[in-house]
Amino acid sequence: MSTGIEKAYRHFHEQLEELTQRLLDMSRYVESAVDVAMDALLHHDPGQARLVLAGDRALDVLELEIERIAVSLLALQQPMARDLRFVIGAIRLSSDLERVGDHAVNIAEASLRLDAAGVRIAPQPAIRALAADARTMLVDAIDAFVRSDSTLGRDVCRRDDCIDDRHTRIFRELEEGMRLDPSTISWSLQLMLVIRNIERIADLATNIAEDAVYLAEGRTIKHAG
Repeated sequence: MSTGIEKAYRHFHEQLEELTQRLLDMSRYVESAVDVAMDALLHHDPGQARLVLAGDRALDVLELEIERIAVSLLALQQPMARDLRFVIGAIRLSSDLERVGDHAVNIAEASLRLDAAGVRIAPQPAIRALAADARTMLVDAIDAFVRSDSTLGRDVCRRDDCIDDRHTRIFRELEEGMRLDPSTISWSLQLMLVIRNIERIADLATNIAEDAVYLAEGRTIKHAG
């Protein structure tokens, strides 16, 4: 193998490693944002909520950096097969992670609105459990993508229906509570917003898991029923 080819090969894999590291950095940042947003809600901590809002710009920067590296790989290295799927998947993953960050911001903003209104309710255990399970789905989906683990990816996809069902059940309970006691309407609407954003985080985790299956198998399972 000539020196020029060796250098090109080494540079290509260095760029792939850099892309993987940026994805891991963004993943950790997003997971932390979700945790802090839920802590702000559960412990009535406006300082924590403001941290989530302040950190949103950093996620935008990471997304742009990942796109830059990925586009450079596509344009200059022309990856093939699994490497090509990984680079394309990295662009989609960074977009999904940025959107998860947006949902964390929405939860933090709901927490701030509850705090401004002087509401000190403790979200019901079902909401805490929903958030914990959606976060686990997110962590597992990212792990499935990074490790190219289609078995774990498919397992994450299967969990989404349960999250949807529980979201609907909690929504109806809040709706019924508002009907029986109109004084709960203001804070119940904020909790409805929170659980909607939690459900969307689970949906995005499912998207990532589907991309993990595509990366591992070269098979698209989106819209496959």
